[in-house]
Amino acid sequence: MTDINADAWVSSTHRPMRFPEFVLVIASIMALNPLAMDIMLPSLPDIGAAFRISDANRLQTVLSTFLLGFGLGQFIIGPLSDRFGRRPVLLLGMSMYCAASVLAILAPSFETLLLARALQGLGTSATRVIATSVVRDCFPGRRMASVMSLVTMVFIAVPVVAPAIGQTIMLLAQWRGIFIVLMVYGFAALIWCALRLPETLPVSERRSLALGDVLSAYRQTITNRQTLGYALAAGGVIGTLFAFVFTAQQVFTEIFHLGHYFPLAFAAIAVGVAIAGFMNSRFVGSLGMRVISHGALVGYVMVAAVMLAAVRFDMMTLPLFMVLSALMMFAFGLVFSNFTALAMEPQGHIAGTASSLYGTITTLLGIGIGTIIGQDYDGTLMPFATGFFICTLAALSVVAIVEKGRLFTPHKMVN
Repeated sequence: MTDINADAWVSSTHRPMRFPEFVLVIASIMALNPLAMDIMLPSLPDIGAAFRISDANRLQTVLSTFLLGFGLGQFIIGPLSDRFGRRPVLLLGMSMYCAASVLAILAPSFETLLLARALQGLGTSATRVIATSVVRDCFPGRRMASVMSLVTMVFIAVPVVAPAIGQTIMLLAQWRGIFIVLMVYGFAALIWCALRLPETLPVSERRSLALGDVLSAYRQTITNRQTLGYALAAGGVIGTLFAFVFTAQQVFTEIFHLGHYFPLAFAAIAVGVAIAGFMNSRFVGSLGMRVISHGALVGYVMVAAVMLAAVRFDMMTLPLFMVLSALMMFAFGLVFSNFTALAMEPQGHIAGTASSLYGTITTLLGIGIGTIIGQDYDGTLMPFATGFFICTLAALSVVAIVEKGRLFTPHKMVN
């Protein structure tokens, strides 16, 4: 087991911040995205009532439109940050997020609300890409995986409590109050980054925005077997998570009849990601990214198989669903941070562009999968359980192809 001595992890690249503050600031900006997703769950019925939308599946677009902006935005954020540096692009994206929150507060129609959500997603694309790029700028290889695990452990606390926060807001105010909270949080994170986060990309390492150079960087990223393979596998895994989030409010309230208590169930399940992040940060240095993520992915497939069997034979109960969902989140936590580090490992020289393309592939693939599964919701768990099993099995197959069948085999560590 590898302990993390914070003093030993102070990179000259992220000074003047010490390591604990570095983790917290990266976690805070990454949390903008899951917060803007999960805090919305309790408000969907009220948004539907406000805009006279009775189709619950259509209300999922409040979530999927946000993710669409998030996915498409990442495609351009990377090259911009590789050219102009991390700080200016990050601050611009966070400013857009705050402005979009104001638009959502004032939205007179459902279409305007969707536009605001797309712009919010576009703004958070900068936070995700640049957070990953900044960590890669400062830490390579297993250290990056360990840092990403700590970041995951911290920022997951936000989406864990987000539905409960959203439910509380709904008890005290209307759904527009949720966007006021998002605006305030976004502005606070923006000020923190503006005051404390340094530029981590030296001028000497910045790349041209010439079309040929950008396309060359994209080509280097997409033709790298390891980067592309783990991006596709991560996209399949994320798709199952998006499907879960898209349908969570309907599943907990319609199938299990939890009513306003469903945020508590959601929070209990999501804690599994935080536990996984903590464990990964402690063990990845000694066991390696492949051993942990491959084992977790196999476990992911097994959980999906049990869930599908339980639904197929009408044996699914709320306690069993809670346990299986918590195990799903735990496995996801072990898989995602390591898959990100593995995909980025060969791309240190073009970290921004690679992170951008990786984020675009995983997010858009995840949105597509999550939307298909979510729109197939028919009042039962069968669409989700079936999609969950197929996606996890496909992800395992892709990883096996990337590693040429040699799963669980550590490679030479990159320093």
